[in-house]
This record gives sequence, structure tokens and C-alpha cells, in this order.
Amino acid sequence: MPIKDAGKKYMKVTAKNTEKNRQVRGAYRSAIKNLEQAIADKDVKKMDEYLKLSQKTLDKAVQKNVIKKNTASRKKSRLNKMVVKAKK
Repeated sequence: MPIKDAGKKYMKVTAKNTEKNRQVRGAYRSAIKNLEQAIADKDVKKMDEYLKLSQKTLDKAVQKNVIKKNTASRKKSRLNKMVVKAKK
């Protein structure tokens, strides 16, 4: 536990930022899981919908500095490749 007031304040700020980051991370992870489930079910309509949603949430995570740009790009590329393969 911090002794100085500035340290106490910083703990509150860190806790708040951590919670925001968890929400953003949870949003893109759940979108990816939904996409993977649609791929497993071979539901083409839902695949397209969840691919678009997961790309959108990954881009938002990049904007909010939760993940890096190349990480999001790599994940989007892999998801897109999975969808294309599943549609064949």
C-alpha cells in the first residue's frame, strides 16, 4: 500500500485503466470466440457478421492502446484466413 497521496491516487487511476482495458480486451476476445463458433457451425452468414465485428473491436483496441497495431493486424489476417478456408 502506498504511503504518499500521489501513490494512492495513482493506484486508483491504474485500477480504473485496468478495468477499461479488461472490457476492451473482453470485447474482442468474445467476438473472436463467436467467430470461431460460427466457423465450427459452418454458418456463412454469421461468419461474415462476426468477422466484421471482430475486426472492428480489434481496431478499437488498437485505438485505445490495449494492443499494438501489428498484433491486431496479425489476428485479423488469421481470422480472415480461417473464414476463407471454412467457406471452401
